[in-house]
Amino acid sequence: MRNLLLEAARTGATSLLGLFAGGLVFTVLAPSLLTLPAPAYVRHWQALNTDYGRAMPVLLLTCLALLLVTCAASYQRGRPVFWLTVTATLLLVAIIVLTLTTLDPLNRLADSWNADRPPADWTDIRRHWWTLHTIRTAMAVLAFLALLVANVAGRTKGALPGAPSAARLQGSGSAAGR
Repeated sequence: MRNLLLEAARTGATSLLGLFAGGLVFTVLAPSLLTLPAPAYVRHWQALNTDYGRAMPVLLLTCLALLLVTCAASYQRGRPVFWLTVTATLLLVAIIVLTLTTLDPLNRLADSWNADRPPADWTDIRRHWWTLHTIRTAMAVLAFLALLVANVAGRTKGALPGAPSAARLQGSGSAAGR
């Protein structure tokens, strides 16, 4: 039962973290957005804030809960698996803190603008947001990679308690043939 819980939590956390990181990467890989004129860029920013504002809290908090379960259930899997999972969890917590303390206030500020008449310093605010978003993206990718490595490490070392390792399976196969 514990293995099933670990696999379900780990699969869910990996899927949600990958979805989140991929969405952030896509924004970073779209530098053409920075060439949009002010009204178009502000409208784009405001539209994303609406969509992401609804989805992100659910996605991130569900992912965090699944990561906490994964941490607890992976403790017996050995240090590398456990600490890689803890690293992914701490990075996600840092992402949530960064988002709530800096990015979300900038998003709310942009939501208050008239797209046809953005403030004179809108490009400075956009630049600040992009810098913070790039940092958040790097943290999300690192968290996702740490979780992927933990998943592989947990599966390649005969990680399931009581499951035979590859070496034991090979050894038993040759003994049975005698």
